Amino acid sequence: MSFAHAKSAEIDLNSDVSRSALSKMVIKLFLRWNLSTADQLELLGLSSKSRAMLAKYGRGEALPATRDTLDRVGWLLAIHKALRLLYPQNEDIRYSWVSRRNTAFNNLTPLTVMKEQGIIGIAKVARYLDFYRGL
Repeated sequence: MSFAHAKSAEIDLNSDVSRSALSKMVIKLFLRWNLSTADQLELLGLSSKSRAMLAKYGRGEALPATRDTLDRVGWLLAIHKALRLLYPQNEDIRYSWVSRRNTAFNNLTPLTVMKEQGIIGIAKVARYLDFYRGL
């Protein structure tokens, strides 16, 4: 399932198939954002000892059906969607935005906010983009 098809797909979070598709999407997004392994683990709320899980998710192992993980992935994909809508013609900005300093976050990068504040920071970045889009 590609990012473009995610918006129209029915997602049943109780289904291993749906959580498998989400795992592949979020790992692909992390690669597009050029995130380190440590950053990927932090954003997913995983321990630094869980490196092998990233490879498994990249191959399509279903994400755990925990609220924390699914909320994190939901917010991360919402950030991606907002950036696609805001910068449809500029792939460079779309995929580097999370690593660029932003005055809205006290000149920190959105990635720093997400890592330092966990799921609250991830939601904060997503909500900022919604506000910026006028929603």
